[in-house]
Formats: sequence, C-alpha cells, structure tokens
Amino acid sequence: MKILKMIVSVIVSIIGIVVLIAILFVNISPEFGAKSKGAFKENIKNSENFKDGKFQNLTKTVVSTDMNWRTIPEYFTNGNKVPDWSIPVDKLPVDYFENFPDSLTRLTWFGHSALLLEMEGKKLFLDPMLGSVPAPHPSLGAKRFNDTLPMAIDNLPTLDAVLISHDHYDHLDYGSIKKLDHKVEHFYVPMGLGAHLRSWGVSDDKITEMDWWEQVDFFGITLVSTPARHFSGRGLFDRASTLWCSWVIRGKSKNIFFGGDSGYDATFSEIGKKYGPFDFAMLECGQYNEQWAQIHMMPEETVQASVDLNSKLLMPIHWGAFKLGLHPWEEPAERATKKAAELNVQLTMPKIGEPIILGEAVPYSKWWVRN
Repeated sequence: MKILKMIVSVIVSIIGIVVLIAILFVNISPEFGAKSKGAFKENIKNSENFKDGKFQNLTKTVVSTDMNWRTIPEYFTNGNKVPDWSIPVDKLPVDYFENFPDSLTRLTWFGHSALLLEMEGKKLFLDPMLGSVPAPHPSLGAKRFNDTLPMAIDNLPTLDAVLISHDHYDHLDYGSIKKLDHKVEHFYVPMGLGAHLRSWGVSDDKITEMDWWEQVDFFGITLVSTPARHFSGRGLFDRASTLWCSWVIRGKSKNIFFGGDSGYDATFSEIGKKYGPFDFAMLECGQYNEQWAQIHMMPEETVQASVDLNSKLLMPIHWGAFKLGLHPWEEPAERATKKAAELNVQLTMPKIGEPIILGEAVPYSKWWVRN
C-alpha cells in the first residue's frame, strides 16, 4: 500500500511539474503575445462581432466537428504528408524589388500564406510568416518544406505595409515581426492583434486595428478588413480573443482579395457582391481535414469560393510549406487543379519565389512533382 501511494505521489508530482513548466512557458515566452488593455479592450467589447467574451463567426461554427482520437498519432508521423526532398525555390536577386514599374502589379510567394505584393509603387507583405517552424518553440512544430527563402529577411526592402489575417503561428510569427519591424512603415491587423505587436516592441503609432467591414485609405489603395470563418488564439485560454479576417486590396487598376484562413460559407458571395469582381484571389487550400471542415476549406471549396468572389485568377495558398494536416502534402494542388478545370477557373501555381505579374505573367507548372 505504501508503494502504491508512493507511485501515485510521484505521478502527481510529475504532472504538477509539467503543468507548472507549461504555465511558466506560456507566461514568460514573448512568442505568446499579450492581451488588449485599456481603450483597446473597450473597443473590442464595443464590436458587434464580440459577444459572450469572444469574437464570433457570422455563421455558426465549431472548430472540431467530429474529433477522431485514433488519428492523433498520425500527427507525429511524416510519410507522404511531408516531401522527402527540399521543394524548389526561385532565389531572388538582391535588386529584385528595385525599379519595378508602378503601372504593374506583382506578387511573390514566400510559401504558405506569405506573399509580397507590389502595387502602385507600394510594397505590402501579407501574413509574413518567414520562420522555420509555425509554433512558439522550434521543438513544437514541423519544419518548413524548403531549406531556404526566396530572399533573406535582411535583404528585403522597406515595406510600406504589413497586413495580418489572424494570430495563429503559421500567419503571425514572433521572430519574423521582430526582424521586419524596422523595415515596416505600418501594420494593418484585425482587432485585438495589436496587443501582440505592441508587446513585441512595435510602436503603437504604426498599428491600425480594424473590425470587419472597416476600410482605410492607404495612399490611394483601399484596404478593407472583411470577414472570414475561422478562429484565433496563441495560448491555452485565449481562443477567439482577437479577431480574424480576410482582406480586400483595391487599387486604381487592380482589385485583389487575400482570404487568410477561412471555412467555406456564403460570406465569399457577399464579399464578391460588395467588392468584386476581383482580378486576383489568394485562397487557402491546404491543412484541411473533415474533422475541422468548418474552419478550413477543402480544395474544391477553394475553387468554388473564387467563383463566388467573381475572381479572374486564383492562387491556392496555405500549402506547400508546413505539415499542419494529415493529407498528402501535394494533394491540395492536385485537387484544386482538377476542380478548376471542371469550373473553368484560371489557376496560377508558381514556385516559391516565382513572380506573378497580373496581366502579363501567370506561372503554372507541376513543380510539386519530383523529376
């Protein structure tokens, strides 16, 4: 009996130590960000999208619809969920961002959902997650599929703006923000997310927090924070404490949609009616699973969403960089390509670092197929 009590005591002590370490890690590590205070907190409370202590989707949404505990071990294996080679990356010359004509619109993919947009003489970086692991610590996530970025952060030019869709680690990266901050003129983020940036040293006068359907004029370019069907959170108990969004980026000649993360619903049609047609749409197409079908789209839904938006050109994003789901890593591209052919939707599938120039260069190749 004494031995049993001793064993129980040891187990309880180990559990207590693990819990204590986890609590300390969350509270001490800057990667977890911070919570809004003062006037920022009051603004959140006054949002019509904030109810019962958290932000709400427009459509009734659950993060996990049918949790299958038998699949949990699969998250700790690679198999065909990860390429067995370093996927191709077009390296950008140091002068790549110099002297690009203001009359053209160019997008350069940095993998996953990170794209650098050059439009009307301005440079906007969308969800610039440039770290190697989408997690608060390198040991807590799977590494990037490619060994190198198209351009090192130190060589990037001054950025007129950074737009963030939400605060998940594969979209908002502490290390990337710390390295980019001195290069960025202004950050546009959903409500509540500014607290993370301020805790990381970003000056308050460089941050604009926006609710859904709010818009600002950015040197003649209209930026609109539009709804998405998703959720937020970086810690153990902060789910939905910050807002998530998609972005409309409307210039004088081109109209662009950046979807961030979103499950499929009628919101795409609503955005299309209000702000479409779009010349170009970037929509998530990866890290999906039937267990969380309401917060991430299947590839077929991605293509349908571009139809709903009335977009001339679609680029599937949120794939080809990290293992965050259980599907074969190249499956999003194959399924999206097949559905696009059925619905007569034009796709662009560039390699990481390969430029898209709207109206001039629409790259497509099955680069994910290893020769």
